[in-house]
Amino acid sequence: MAETLLDKCLAKNIRMTAQRQIIIKVIESSDDHPDVDQLYLRSVAEDSTISIATVYRTVKLLEEAGVIEKLEFGDGRARYEEAREHHEHLVDVETGEVIEFFHAELEALKEEIAHKMGYELIDHNLELYGKKIKDK
Repeated sequence: MAETLLDKCLAKNIRMTAQRQIIIKVIESSDDHPDVDQLYLRSVAEDSTISIATVYRTVKLLEEAGVIEKLEFGDGRARYEEAREHHEHLVDVETGEVIEFFHAELEALKEEIAHKMGYELIDHNLELYGKKIKDK
């Protein structure tokens, strides 16, 4: 059975309030990479007593616990996603859409490059930026 974001939070002994549970549910159910404002709007639709400050505090807590990751794509907005297996992002510079992908050959090439330069690859982030090729 897959571990939910709530399960991960409980395993990290994060105190769960009803508002935090809603924010966690919103993050987990997002199929995009929402920023805090988007998380707030989605959360307040579930519970009108949730404040933007509560969303900020919860996001910070979850990020520090390592259960969500902060993503910055150069547009001035910090976005968030559930921490999970490694993957890359392709950002459409025209629409802002973020496409996730994994490419085994690319992963091997990154390891090879680091090794040839005398390094063991410990971690990395790779974001690609592009625009859709228009049909001719």
